[in-house]
Amino acid sequence: MTQRGPAEFTSPPECPVFEPSWEEFADPFAFINKIRPIAEKTGICKVRPPPDWQPPFACDVDRLHFTPRIQRLNELEAQTRVKLNFLDQIAKFWELQGCTLKIPHVERKILDLYQLNRLVAEEGGFDLVCRERRWTKIAMTMGFAPGKAVGSHLRAHYERVLYPYHLFHSGTNLLVSLTYRLNASDQYITHFDALMNRKFKRAAFMRNTNFTLTVNFDQFNVDLYVCLMCGTGNDEDRLLLCDGCDDSYHTFCLIPPLSDVPKGDWRCPKCLAQECSKPQEAFGFEQACRDYSLKSFGEMADSFKSDYFNMPVHMVPTELVEKEFWRLVGTIEEDVTVEYGADIASKEFGSGFPIKGGKFKVAPHDEKYLQCGWNLNNMAMMTPSVLTHVTADICGMTLPWLYVGMCFSSFCWHIEDHWSYSINYLHWGEPKTWYGAPGFAAEQLEAVMKKLAPELFESQPDLLHQLVTIMNPNTLMAHGVPIYRTNQCAGEFVITFPRSYHSGFNQGFNFAEAVNFCTVDWMPLGRQCVEHYRLLNRYCVFSHDEMVCNMAMKADRLDVVLASAVQKDMRLMIKEERELRDKVRKMGVVQCELFKYDLLADDERQCVKCRTTCYLSALTCPCRPGVQVCLHHAHDLCSCPVSNYTLNYRFTLDDLYPMMNAVRQRAESYDEWAARVTEVMEAKLDKKRNVNVFRALLEESDEKSFPENDLLRQLRLVTQDAEKCSSVAQQLLNGKRYRTGGGNSPNQLTVEEMRSFVRQLYNLPCSLTQAPLLKELLNSIEDFQQHSEKLLSDEVSADSVSEIESLLEEGSQFDVFLPELPLLRERLEQTRWLAGVQQAEDPVSNPCGLSLDCMRRLIDRGVGLTPHPSTERTMARLQELLTISEEMEEKAQALLKARPPESLETLSSMLTQVDGVPAYLPNCLLLQDTVNRAKEWLQEAEDLQVGGQTPVLSSLSDMVLRAHAIPVRLEPLDQLEVLVSEVQAWKESAAKTFLIKNSPFTLLEVLCPRWEVGSSLKKKMRKVKGECVSSGKKKLVKLDSMSDVERALSDSKDSASAVRLKEQESLCLLRAANESKLLPTADCAALKVCVCQKPPMGAMLQCELCRDAFHSVCVRGPSDPLDPEDWLCPLCLRSTKPSLAKIQTLLSSLQRIRVRLPEGDALRYMIERTGSWQRRARGVIDSYDHSLTSQDCRGASPTQSHRTTGHKRKVRHYITDCLSLELEELMVEGLLLQVSVPETQQLYRHLLSGPPTTNTSHTEHTPYLTPEHSSPQREVRKFKFITSLCLPLCPLQRDAITSAEKKAKRRMNREETEIRDRGIKPKSKKQRMGTEKQRERKEASVSASDVSQSEDSEEDMTQCPCIDRVYWVQCDCCNRWFHMICVGVSAELAAEEDYMCVTCIPSPGSPGR
Repeated sequence: MTQRGPAEFTSPPECPVFEPSWEEFADPFAFINKIRPIAEKTGICKVRPPPDWQPPFACDVDRLHFTPRIQRLNELEAQTRVKLNFLDQIAKFWELQGCTLKIPHVERKILDLYQLNRLVAEEGGFDLVCRERRWTKIAMTMGFAPGKAVGSHLRAHYERVLYPYHLFHSGTNLLVSLTYRLNASDQYITHFDALMNRKFKRAAFMRNTNFTLTVNFDQFNVDLYVCLMCGTGNDEDRLLLCDGCDDSYHTFCLIPPLSDVPKGDWRCPKCLAQECSKPQEAFGFEQACRDYSLKSFGEMADSFKSDYFNMPVHMVPTELVEKEFWRLVGTIEEDVTVEYGADIASKEFGSGFPIKGGKFKVAPHDEKYLQCGWNLNNMAMMTPSVLTHVTADICGMTLPWLYVGMCFSSFCWHIEDHWSYSINYLHWGEPKTWYGAPGFAAEQLEAVMKKLAPELFESQPDLLHQLVTIMNPNTLMAHGVPIYRTNQCAGEFVITFPRSYHSGFNQGFNFAEAVNFCTVDWMPLGRQCVEHYRLLNRYCVFSHDEMVCNMAMKADRLDVVLASAVQKDMRLMIKEERELRDKVRKMGVVQCELFKYDLLADDERQCVKCRTTCYLSALTCPCRPGVQVCLHHAHDLCSCPVSNYTLNYRFTLDDLYPMMNAVRQRAESYDEWAARVTEVMEAKLDKKRNVNVFRALLEESDEKSFPENDLLRQLRLVTQDAEKCSSVAQQLLNGKRYRTGGGNSPNQLTVEEMRSFVRQLYNLPCSLTQAPLLKELLNSIEDFQQHSEKLLSDEVSADSVSEIESLLEEGSQFDVFLPELPLLRERLEQTRWLAGVQQAEDPVSNPCGLSLDCMRRLIDRGVGLTPHPSTERTMARLQELLTISEEMEEKAQALLKARPPESLETLSSMLTQVDGVPAYLPNCLLLQDTVNRAKEWLQEAEDLQVGGQTPVLSSLSDMVLRAHAIPVRLEPLDQLEVLVSEVQAWKESAAKTFLIKNSPFTLLEVLCPRWEVGSSLKKKMRKVKGECVSSGKKKLVKLDSMSDVERALSDSKDSASAVRLKEQESLCLLRAANESKLLPTADCAALKVCVCQKPPMGAMLQCELCRDAFHSVCVRGPSDPLDPEDWLCPLCLRSTKPSLAKIQTLLSSLQRIRVRLPEGDALRYMIERTGSWQRRARGVIDSYDHSLTSQDCRGASPTQSHRTTGHKRKVRHYITDCLSLELEELMVEGLLLQVSVPETQQLYRHLLSGPPTTNTSHTEHTPYLTPEHSSPQREVRKFKFITSLCLPLCPLQRDAITSAEKKAKRRMNREETEIRDRGIKPKSKKQRMGTEKQRERKEASVSASDVSQSEDSEEDMTQCPCIDRVYWVQCDCCNRWFHMICVGVSAELAAEEDYMCVTCIPSPGSPGR
């Protein structure tokens, strides 16, 4: 570690900066008086004028020439200058002894010889330090690290360089002792190469030749030169001859001894003492040799700054310049020299401000600056300034001085002359940095500087008045001196206050102007300054007494405040003058003489002792003409008798008293007012007056135009404070008081501020009525605080919510900032949170328990709460519960989502862990529900196996679906799935067996009866349906959907019969409706048939089941039209109609599966129905065949048939008709069956062959064709029928059409039981019918009877044989169409011969041809 260097400079705090408004700026002295209470605490302040205040620069730049001062920066600082002076003395000491000095280095740093010398002296001297081995301590004090033998180096350097100088100053080297000897080899001094001080470099001369003078008087054997120390002339080559006095000394006899003969001039100890004892010259700035203009100086200044910092001048930061300045000031290694154009008289070159009558021509808009008070030419001599009463022009005080600065040029620590104010304005240029100390710290600053640099003040006691010494502000601040700083920019003022020390430096090239001024408040300080100057023997710039007397002689025109100040000052002045004159009179001075000292120049009337300017009196002596002394130094005039002295006086005491009385009378009214003001402002306790008294005093001051002074300002301030306090107190009492903080929102007063405010109310010089009321309010607030603190110190409880709320309500009524309120709000949040937790955990209010969301919400709310042990414990418990609950939820969710599912035992074991968790866990509840459902399902599966009943497919499917929804591994599920899959496979097999490709029907719809047949005709047939009754039996089961059919088939046989009856009834209605719409009508285009719902056209097909007509192009017809097979439409052909054997095989396979399903019930019912139908069909076929056989027998025995009576013939015809009807009914039911059975085709062939006929001549109609001939003929007619639907009706049917339509519209609600028992009731009914009625029915229209076949009564069953097929023949004359059966024409005859109707035959004839 090396020796510590100077610490980096730390900027002092900033001084106040004021920015007056235009109104404040109008009167400079009023504004300065206003800011004085603030600014005088820092000694300096800065004033920024309004932005528009920009005076023109009026100085004559061309005429301005000046010679600047030279400033060497390291000579400015006091401590640095002391070090340099010490080094100069050391260098001079060794130079006079013929040696050159080279300052040694330690640890690669120049050794501070001054500090080393001072520390050794403080430790007791060289001998004591060596004896007690304190060199290491000294090295550490100087900043060197221990353990590097630095102490021994310091000792060697001190012994070689400083110790001889110390011996010289102590006078040891002047002692003469002939017995003193020293071995030259033991003691020596090292010669150094030179490092001389500047002024000694200029004064020194070096000799490079050796001087040796040897005189040999061998013949006399006498020594010409002898050593004055030892008295011998031996060793002449070691004798030194002094270049000053020619005395001789041996080199080894000197103290300390020299090892060799010096090469330069050498002085003996006596000459050395004479040279070094000469006094030093007083330090001061040298004047530069060059004369500068403003332009040339600016070029030099800018060049210096830019070169020094290696950057443009405007880019150098002020902080960098400041730190570099103080570094340069404090170092001795670097030598920087600058120049400063200071104290340039504005009277010679012109001020920077415009003045009246000056050479600078002012523009009209700038004329306002001529009379402006801030114009420094006007300020010193304005009326409020005391200096207006100084008669002489004082350059620098009453006349401004100009300052042209450059970078680092400085002005040292000083106070203004007579401790006056000063104001400095920077016209333009770079900133000027200022440092200032307040006036009350002036003596402290002087003491610190004298302590740190005593050597300077020993030679120059008034050093601080020379403006040549500076000291680092950090050093002063370290010793307790308050220092403030500011940067004065162009266009800104800096004001220094009385006795405020200030200094600073320039940041670069600039131009400033300064002047002094004095106000009334300065008067006491001005007299004190004169006394201080007398002690320092410093001259005065002007006579203070003369100025006071000049003001007293103008008492009638003085301002009352100034008059009062002058009266006080005169009282002190007269008192002192009377005492001094009495003292002089007692000394024996008897001669007095009036003398007008104001006629003399100031330098001609100075006291010869203290240099004070004499005015009131002085002592003179004839022995010293033109010399006088003040009465304080009467003994210092001369040695003549006192009786020779003459007392010169300007005024007698009798003259002074009237002058003082005149001033007193001028200030009397003001003094009386001031006394009353002082009285009311100094009143104590109960003697305080009301604020109205203060207002009255203010009004009086306004009426009498008392000037603005401290007392009036204080009165006004106190009154304003009292009024403001009264208003604030009233607002506080009313609950509306706020103070404005840093932001826009108002901030309430704190309790401490209110307490301070109450103290302020009681400390006011006046009394306020609100004070006791506010005190009572403060007591209530303090009680609230105590209660709140007690509550806040207690444990947090959920039961304290109401108490906290009441406290908060009470505290909100106090319009003060209570720190307890936010704490109470926090505590309220804590208690509410705890109450919320308790409520959430309460089983009564929350039976489900804490949910995870509720816990998270509570925890989130709790996170934002202020930490407290109670809430932290509850938070920890909630966090633990939440962690456990989330873990349980995750486990439950994992178990529920596990693939493959877990066993029931695993889930049950998980539930045992959840039982102890007091929380609402949805997944765990779902897990519980899953376990319960799994147990119920297993129980249901067990019951299904144990019950012994055949399970239903829907139940099995439902169980499988429910089992899939249960995330538990269920053992019986696989068996049920296999069983269901077998059933599904059976259903697929049945579907393949029954369903047609792309069939719109399901398997169940195909297997079940057609419940939906005729459903669209419900509204149309509602009336007919209402007429149908059940003939004493229960009504049919209501069937509205497939589920009803399914349920009916699975319930009982009766419900199944009801389904069959419903099917037959619906089909009957559909057949009747379809046949009725095929009747020829007037508007055939409105008829809608076929799947396309269009009118009939072209070749048409008729369904044997639903009797509806279809276009041959819309549907697929039979493959062989001549093959007598029934044809069904796409709507009636619902299945492939497999054989009964296949169906029975399906049923057997279903029975092996042992599962009940609707399709199985429907299939079983279909098989049963098919078997029942087959039995009935065989019986009818057998009866029909028997009837044909009987007819054949009768044809073989015609004799027998002719013998048959008419009654028997009627019975036979009736039986035949009944058989045909039953065949057709069976045929329809057979077509409804979705099974292929041979009986269906047999019935169809029988129906095509027609009913059996008898060979009787009584038959009115043409007999039916034989089966062999009729079958193909009917098949041909079958395909020709629909082609003539749109033609006119047969004329033979026109008369019967009305009755036929009526019959077609009637509806019979005949039950199936009546159809099956046709041979019973209908038979008895037919027996009652007569032969005539039967004949009439036979003669009825064939088509109408055919269409209404399913709707007419039993009596209408015997009709025209065209009920199945209608064939037409066309008349070749009139082209009208006729039924072939009606006109008795066969198909062969119609094809071979022409036909003519009865209307076209000329005469009546047979209808046949």
